[in-house]
Amino acid sequence: MFKLIFRLFGWKITHYLPDEIKKCVVVVAPHTSNWEFVFGMGAIKIMKLYPRFAIKKEWIRFPFKHLMLSSGALAIDRNANNGEKKSTVDAMADLFKTHDTLRLIITPEGTRSRMEKWKTGFYHVAMKANVPIALGFMDYEKKECGIDKIIYPTGDFKADMKKIMDFYKNVKARHPQNFSVDVELSKE
Repeated sequence: MFKLIFRLFGWKITHYLPDEIKKCVVVVAPHTSNWEFVFGMGAIKIMKLYPRFAIKKEWIRFPFKHLMLSSGALAIDRNANNGEKKSTVDAMADLFKTHDTLRLIITPEGTRSRMEKWKTGFYHVAMKANVPIALGFMDYEKKECGIDKIIYPTGDFKADMKKIMDFYKNVKARHPQNFSVDVELSKE
């Protein structure tokens, strides 16, 4: 059904994730409307990506367990073996150790409202897991979407994030007034 809606609304995929990239963090932006889920699911099905997303382990139980697991959820457990808490970044990076193929989707804006500061945990997860960051986009003006750029984090946070912000600054959101790249991280 998602593929049909995607096509009926005139969307097209212009860039695909290269087949050889089996593990990565997929950043998806902009996120200003619930329609991104519908069109995004259509694009994912057409691209045959089978992406996953992280969720607290507490959500993977009755009555949500089947729904969450079938939609790609991966439970993260922040409890370390020694009884201490792991950071969310550590718990998400650990997921890459136990999967041969993992394309972990993260929406760094975290909301459909305008955010001039992005959540940057995706960068730290990619660094810790030693995987690239794939930049997924949905451009409403062109009705195009895909994964257009792969960033291999260097550890130079500011320089790497500047590249990411430069990529997204010209992508047109469904509600442009609600989309902003990270103002601080987009500066030279």
